[in-house]
Amino acid sequence: MSIPTVELASGLTVSAQGYGAMSVAPVYGPVDAKEALSTLNHAIDIGVTFIDTANVYGEGASELAVGQVLKDRRDEVQLATKFGLVGNLASGQRSINGKPEYVAQALDESLARLGVDEVDLYYLHRVDPEVPIEDTVGAIAEQVKAGKVRHIGLSEATGDELRRAYKVHPIAAIQSEWSVWSRDVEGKVVPAAAELGIGFVPYSPVGRGFLTGTYDPEVLGDKDLRRRFPRFSDDALRANQKVIDVIREVAQGAGATPAQVSLAWLDAKARVFGLPSVSIPGTRYASRVTENAGALDITLTGEQVARLDELADITVGARSADQHWVSQGRE
Repeated sequence: MSIPTVELASGLTVSAQGYGAMSVAPVYGPVDAKEALSTLNHAIDIGVTFIDTANVYGEGASELAVGQVLKDRRDEVQLATKFGLVGNLASGQRSINGKPEYVAQALDESLARLGVDEVDLYYLHRVDPEVPIEDTVGAIAEQVKAGKVRHIGLSEATGDELRRAYKVHPIAAIQSEWSVWSRDVEGKVVPAAAELGIGFVPYSPVGRGFLTGTYDPEVLGDKDLRRRFPRFSDDALRANQKVIDVIREVAQGAGATPAQVSLAWLDAKARVFGLPSVSIPGTRYASRVTENAGALDITLTGEQVARLDELADITVGARSADQHWVSQGRE
């Protein structure tokens, strides 16, 4: 399999599809450590060069797993991690820390878990409402000067926050939820990124598994993060069956799977906006990595894209329990 590359920013060229390593931590249920490592290695084997993780995933478990793989394969990947979310994601006991004095501490702890001296892309995971974005980015910029960070990214920043941050230091990438059923970023965040020449990294591009058509609420563990999202409530799931029905119909016509269609739609939308974009689907199964990469060979017709464009309007349930937690609630 040959995966093309995308230049997110000058000096940051990655595979046209990345791998979100959140799924190798027990955020969406129990994880088999051996299988997680096998899946990570398989992603690199087939040409995925962009690995995305965060210090809060599994309270460091994800970075440790990625670090195991990097022992032998650091020169094969562009590595991204994040800081700023503190606490336990699955329990909901979480807060945001974007204080400048926290940046160096969080980074050094991540570098130790990952077993590296430098990360290629370091994100502020969420914008701290108590700290001016300029102050946090300024502190990350100091780590760039120190040689520990190559590029700076933001996650779930608004268009205005993105512009303010860019005035302090070039921002290489903005990571936000963007998918067939989550299109709010197209209002202000995506245009700001296109205007500034900032790459876009959509997370949850297959809707935390729902848009793949394989989601089964009956096997959801008590600590599964999806239990905290409004659109995964019982009533919302029943209503959102209409969304996956359309995706399945389009997938049948395209000779693809629902996951591949969802990812191909994102690629098509990024081209409309003139954005360099790399989605980061996550999975703990090697077969799903191969399936997701197959989306790069799918070209949707204009009619198919138009049908998928309508799905966000019929989706039931907000994408976050607290809309101010993501850019949508602050725009």
